[in-house]
Amino acid sequence: PANALLEQVVRRLSERGVVIVAAAGNGGPKAGPAYPAAYAEVIAVTAVDRMKRPYRRAGRGEHIDLAAPGVQVWTAASVSGARPKTGTSFAAPFVTAAAALMKSANGNATAADIQDALGKSAEDLGAPGKDDVFGWGLLNASAACLVTSKKAT
Repeated sequence: PANALLEQVVRRLSERGVVIVAAAGNGGPKAGPAYPAAYAEVIAVTAVDRMKRPYRRAGRGEHIDLAAPGVQVWTAASVSGARPKTGTSFAAPFVTAAAALMKSANGNATAADIQDALGKSAEDLGAPGKDDVFGWGLLNASAACLVTSKKAT
């Protein structure tokens, strides 16, 4: 559920130019919004599989901003070295890394600039434009970085 203190912290960080990315949650399509992902200042990330299909347990809603790989993503494991994992928490780091690259390419880029470039450069999936399943679409980190670096020149 929404939390007034968390919302205040998110707002203050955003006002200071911090890019905030969060997993959309794995409660399923009918679950309510997950926080902090549902706050307007946060880039909410859902998960898709290799065929660009939505992860069946990913949250949905108007707050979803982007989709990224999040089904059977190879990740470090404490016991066996590495293993595939699934969920929106494994999709969000792709967007976080892209945002960091964008900020590196253009140190003057604001959080709003980065969020805008990520949305405009995404590969549209599902209904045209932003939708409740994929947001603006599948992350295209390369295109987003190009948009941001061009603004720097």
